[in-house]
Order: sequence, then structure tokens, then C-alpha cells
Amino acid sequence: MEMAHLWGILFLSLHAMVPITLAAIGETIEESAGLFNIGLEGILLLGALAGALGAEASGSASIGLLSGIATGALVGLLFGGISTTLRGSQLIIGVGINLFALGFVALMLTILGAPGFHSVSREVQVPLIPLGVGNLSPLVPVTIVLAFAVWWLLRRTQLGIWIRAAGDNPGAADVAGLPVNALRLGTAVVAGMLAGLAGAYLSVDWFGAVTKEITAGRGFIALAIVVFSGLNPLLALLGGFIFGLFDGLATWVATYPGIKKIIPWQFVAMAPYIVTLAVVAGGIGRVRFPKGLGVPYLRE
Repeated sequence: MEMAHLWGILFLSLHAMVPITLAAIGETIEESAGLFNIGLEGILLLGALAGALGAEASGSASIGLLSGIATGALVGLLFGGISTTLRGSQLIIGVGINLFALGFVALMLTILGAPGFHSVSREVQVPLIPLGVGNLSPLVPVTIVLAFAVWWLLRRTQLGIWIRAAGDNPGAADVAGLPVNALRLGTAVVAGMLAGLAGAYLSVDWFGAVTKEITAGRGFIALAIVVFSGLNPLLALLGGFIFGLFDGLATWVATYPGIKKIIPWQFVAMAPYIVTLAVVAGGIGRVRFPKGLGVPYLRE
């Protein structure tokens, strides 16, 4: 294999890693506090649409990314508010977010005049960093730094201790004077922001378009990566890179004429998901999640 091909696979892998890892890091914070949001897929999809529209309306990729973040924050606030204040079922709320996003994005794409597909102009996409051996999205190093920053936050700060206490023993945390539901609501907003950023990255940076299937199950893969990581952001980064590596390999193989004749492209496209399932299956049963995860807290 030529060196150029190796560099190409590496850059494909790093770019594929970003949305999975961003969503997984946010969900790690949220689940540490006791909330479980299965609606990541929907937030990614809404963030992709908001990012594209925001970038086109403003003429700025940065505004597009901020639009995705704001949209994710709003959905996170809605999810967190219903989960904490109204003590709604977190599973049902998450499913509702996914279903709403699927219908809403499909409707908006139709209104925009391109049912199922909307292209984002190159002029308002995130400019890549030229490195000589390839072009790298600036969100790749941002994602890596975020993983380390969140690990430090959760494991080395007072706020991290409060967040984990809200998830592991909310009753004791409440007795100690911690605002359990406020902490949970805050983590839901932060998780939504990161998932919204991941969605905007898909449309304004990586793919340069919005489609009804742009997320391709990445929100659910992010949930699987959270299980694999055991709520450790650094392991979530590793899990995201593993998925990205096989996604990059699949993309490379699918475009390489010699290999396409031997291996069906449909099988190659399955590889990232099969590997992710295998990794998660190996980690199930070894992970200890917060005792209060998914359980609404009612102050007595």
C-alpha cells in the first residue's frame, strides 16, 4: 500500500471519528449525572440542518456551527426539562426526538426544493487545514482536546464530583445540598450542544450537504461507544477512532477498483458497524453505570 493511501485512510478515519466522538463525549457527561438520552440521532440530524441553514443565511461557517450548537442546546434543554421537572420517561422522550427530527428534516428539505438532499455551498463550509500530506478539519483537534478536557472535568474537579454524585446517589447529593435536577439539566444542555455541533460538522464541514440519511446511525453508534467507554471520555475518543478507522477503510476500499471487484461494497459498508458491535459486546457486563441512571429524581 502506498504512503499516499495510508495518509488518505488516516485523514478519512479522523474525519469520521469527529461526529461519533463529540456526541459520545456529551452523552458521557449526561449519563454521569443520571440522564440517558437515546435521541442523539435526532439531535445530530437537526444540528446538520440548522448548521447548513445558518451557514447559508449568514455566509459564515462559524455561524453554521453555532447554529447547530444552539439547536442542540435547545433540544437538550427540552429533554432535560421534561426528564427532571416533569419526571418524564427518558427513553420515550429520546424516541420522540428521533421521530420528530426524521419528519421535520424531511419536510424542510422538501420546502427547500430538494427533497431528500440539500447541498451546502463550498464558500460557507469550514475551511480545512492544509498539512502537505492532506487536509484536516479544525474540528479534529478540537474533538481530541475536548475529550481530555471533559475527562479532567469529570475526574479532577469539584464540579465533576457533583455531576457524578447526582447520577450515582442523587438522594445523598441532595442531602449534601447539591441541586441534583439543576445539575442534570445543565448536563443535558451541554450534551445537546456537543451533539448539535457534531450534526453541523456533518453538513457544514465533512459532507457539505444535508440528507435525510446523513447521520447513518451515528447517534446510536455514539451510544454504543459510551457503553464501550464506561463513561470515560478518553475511551470514548478511542472508540470513536476505531469506528472512524473502519469507516475510513470502508470508504477507501469502496473507491479502490481492484478491491471492489473482490469484495462487494455493501459488505465493506457494513464493516464499521460490525466492528463497533463487536467492541461493545466485549465491554457489556464490565461497565458500572450510575445507580440513578434513567431514574427521575423526586425530592422527598
